[in-house]
Amino acid sequence: MKQVTDYFGSLVFDDKVMKSKLSSDVYKKLKKTIQDGEELDISVANSVAQAMKDWAIELGATHFTHWFQPMTGVTAEKHDSFISPAGDDRVIMEFKGKELVKGEPDASSFPSGGLRATCEARGYTAWDPTSYAFIKDKVLCIPTAFCSYSGEALDKKTPLLRSMQAIKKQAMRVLKLFGNENVSSVKTTVGPEQEYFLIDKDAYLKRPDLIYTGRTLFGAMPPKGQELEDHYFGVIKPRVQEFMNDLNEELWKLGILGKTEHNEVAPAQHELAPIFSTTNIAADHNQITMEIMQKIAKKHDMVCLLHEKPFKGVNGSGKHNNWSISTNTGINLLEPGDTPIENAQFLLFLVAVIKAVDEYQDLLRISVASAGNDFRLGANEAPPAIISMFIGSELQDVLDSIETGKPLKTHGKSFLKIGADVLPDLPKDTTDRNRTSPFAFTGNKFEFRAVGSSESISCANIMLNTAVAEELKKFADILEKSKDFDNDLHKLIKDTIIKHKRIIFNGNGYDDSWIEEAKKRGLLNLKSTPEALPYYLDKKNVELFTSHNIYTINEINARYEIAQEHYAKVVNIEALTTLDMVNKYYLPAISKFSNFLTETINNKKALNIEADYELDTLKIISSVSNKVYKLQNELKANLAKRDEIKDVKELSLFLKDHVLTVMESLREEIDGIEPIVSKEYWPFISYGDLLYSVK
Repeated sequence: MKQVTDYFGSLVFDDKVMKSKLSSDVYKKLKKTIQDGEELDISVANSVAQAMKDWAIELGATHFTHWFQPMTGVTAEKHDSFISPAGDDRVIMEFKGKELVKGEPDASSFPSGGLRATCEARGYTAWDPTSYAFIKDKVLCIPTAFCSYSGEALDKKTPLLRSMQAIKKQAMRVLKLFGNENVSSVKTTVGPEQEYFLIDKDAYLKRPDLIYTGRTLFGAMPPKGQELEDHYFGVIKPRVQEFMNDLNEELWKLGILGKTEHNEVAPAQHELAPIFSTTNIAADHNQITMEIMQKIAKKHDMVCLLHEKPFKGVNGSGKHNNWSISTNTGINLLEPGDTPIENAQFLLFLVAVIKAVDEYQDLLRISVASAGNDFRLGANEAPPAIISMFIGSELQDVLDSIETGKPLKTHGKSFLKIGADVLPDLPKDTTDRNRTSPFAFTGNKFEFRAVGSSESISCANIMLNTAVAEELKKFADILEKSKDFDNDLHKLIKDTIIKHKRIIFNGNGYDDSWIEEAKKRGLLNLKSTPEALPYYLDKKNVELFTSHNIYTINEINARYEIAQEHYAKVVNIEALTTLDMVNKYYLPAISKFSNFLTETINNKKALNIEADYELDTLKIISSVSNKVYKLQNELKANLAKRDEIKDVKELSLFLKDHVLTVMESLREEIDGIEPIVSKEYWPFISYGDLLYSVK
């Protein structure tokens, strides 16, 4: 029987393979490139390419690709074979250093937000040696960054790597102040939990809304949903377990640290959680995970749904982004520590995160903004759209003591003087979990719960890394000039707590009173993507990105345009699908059922039999039929206006206010009569058939 340890990472050109395939000199130079970011000499690149090719061919690969993450939110790849003509109608298998280091896909065919005109096609992919190459479907995949001919970033990886560099630079400055001379590198780490739905493939194919949009545009709740809470952590169905077994094997072969699997709250919903990885590797692995989930599901005659809200009325799917900061010496900077110097260091990093989340709450909201996530945020165990932080009662007591100078409530100690006192022992789980908080401290990391299940985690981590880097920079600028470090450190931490404590909320984020409380505190409540996106262009946000070299002004404008356009395109597709389903299926079905009722009523009248059920039902569905007809005409008319609106911001707001609202009204009418229309006349399978399709 195969042991996991025997095949884990077997399809990855990892450190172990590099050591065995490369000469000692080449290996050392490559590691220096990976660790210090030094440019790779072409002779070294040639040696690495040769070894990588030989290894890949041994494992059955025939092609290679520069695997990258354009701003579509999914991955992209163009396959080239290793073959090269050798004369006499023969070929050799060849792969050179220049092919490893740089590729050239078409840049104009990907979203660019105006950075590239259609005629300006040239783009480049550049090898990211910090993320290991891997083999997928007999293709050697080389993780790369993607940029235009003129150097603009056209992907999600490039700014993510830039943000990691920014937080490393500023964190190192702060750590030096605490005497950490042996620290040479700081990295952010992420463990993204992935939620998803599994439904039967045959059931999926009977729903055009799922096929075209990834979510159900219509559907009444079945008699049983998630009320009994019996699905959460329940026994995994054999068919689902077989899927999970195959998924784990494929992920483990690729060195992806899939750790935890279980049933989620909603029927047919599940979760996979990995072990933490360096942020850019975690982002790569999560993209691969989503792709493999969908591929393995098909092999089991199922479909994996990654939409944030595929079913109305039950839990949506998120991607909890567990984020932390660690040194190359193995120290988690969000771990409280056991000595005064460690405590002070922890508290400074903690308040840096608090300040970052408060000052850049708009950017964190933008980082999770999408048409799909708008349906999820704020209900069924998803956090609200208001960005706030949860730190728990014990840490709250610590911050209160620093702010007020009063003894710790639960420990009876004198107030905390940073640099002198030792914090009370804080267990890893310092408090109960808060599932309603968008951004919760969970012992030695922050869990950003608002990320949508289908989204790349890169955007959330770009925003988070950059915002924290900015606060660490400001702290370092102050403390590097200090002549009384302990006193100035204490004052800095205390002042930061006082100025930014409004972002901390340890209560119930679903309570209506929180909306009013958040408003009083001056926190943003950006309920939808069109409301959030304009903040991208705020002066403070532009200055943040440009000062840390994350984005140029053109790259910021491009991402704003792309996000607006993507929202508009998604809503437009959903609206057209809605009209298609109403006109081709629902209205004709209602008409046929009405005819059946009318014939039955006439037959009963001829026999002098009462027809109360038929008459009452006919009145209801006839009324609904008329309303649906008027609403679909209204939806058509509103869609006809969209081409007249040229401004992307105005268009997104129009679609939200005048298209989605009409779609929702249509849904309410049709869903309302689904329970009373005979199944033989209803055109689509029900929620019950979908949610309980996997036996």
